[in-house]
Amino acid sequence: MEFTVLIERDEDGYYVAEVPDIRGCYTQGKTIEEVLKNIREVIQLCLEADKDEIYPRKEFIGVQKIEVSK
Repeated sequence: MEFTVLIERDEDGYYVAEVPDIRGCYTQGKTIEEVLKNIREVIQLCLEADKDEIYPRKEFIGVQKIEVSK
């Protein structure tokens, strides 16, 4: 199975990963590599625990940063 994973950096410098298609599926890590390893483990746990919590979304295209004047 393939899932979209959103990764952000928090105020303490940790990377936080979330899978929007699976309720409650998120983790953190000190590096990108660590957070990706962790999210794979969490996805497996979520899939084993409750497949009813998976909510497939439309195809993810991307995120864009835009600038607007005030």
